[in-house]
Amino acid sequence: RVTLSSTDCYIVHEIYNGENAQDQFEYELEQALEAQYKYIVIEPTRIGDETARWITVGNCLHKTAVLAGTTCLFTPLALPVDYSHYISLPAGVLSVACCTLYGISWQFDPCCKYQVEYDAYKLSRLPLHTLTSSSPVVLVRKDDLHRKRLHNTIALAALVYCVKKIYELYAV
Repeated sequence: RVTLSSTDCYIVHEIYNGENAQDQFEYELEQALEAQYKYIVIEPTRIGDETARWITVGNCLHKTAVLAGTTCLFTPLALPVDYSHYISLPAGVLSVACCTLYGISWQFDPCCKYQVEYDAYKLSRLPLHTLTSSSPVVLVRKDDLHRKRLHNTIALAALVYCVKKIYELYAV
């Protein structure tokens, strides 16, 4: 086993001290996210599930922006010119919409720097034996710079294509 330093892992323990325990859990999680721990273990089920869902929605927006933008850009190469815009334009709009929504809602959220860890080997290196919860959510910090560049570049290219195509279709 590899030992982790105290700056590598933070555990949000499920300890109920009074009626504001849920607020305390959320505050602890927020502080851990801002402190940029490599691993964050969330023991309280409700906040762990909410955080995992939030990350999943962000991942879905990212993937949709990339796939729809790629569809927008490559459809004109695969289909006849007269019909390709029926697929490429809606795909381009979807890509730009998802990228914009991600940029507004997720880009500055410290949670977007984390992914839910499922790898059993990596989980075995964490001090999970000290937990009272049997199903904690484990977040791992990941560099998302390349990911953001990818979906922003593809969405921007899709936007340029859509504007050009709309101009071509409706220019008199």
